[in-house]
Amino acid sequence: MDIYNVVRRPLVTEKGTHQSRQSFESTSSRPGRGGAYAFEVHEKANKIQIRDAVEKIYNVRVESVRTAIMRGKARRFRGRFGASKTWKKAVVVLKPEHHIDLF
Repeated sequence: MDIYNVVRRPLVTEKGTHQSRQSFESTSSRPGRGGAYAFEVHEKANKIQIRDAVEKIYNVRVESVRTAIMRGKARRFRGRFGASKTWKKAVVVLKPEHHIDLF
């Protein structure tokens, strides 16, 4: 799978912007980490593919990746029932010295 197909688009929301600006210094019990950035990714992409794609596209170092399947919500339009699209979200935490200027 191509790296540009793995990461579909960044999710720019209020929560995502807040998380991207928070970074933590290292303590005796916890290593330091940079901001967390959210992306919409391909449904079949795994964490290793997501990490590699973000590192190559944005030229940063990734510390960890968290993923979640966002289920489609039930919708009604003109008396008919349906559902919105199910998609996959990835939250990527960077190393303390890196950041993405997109957010």
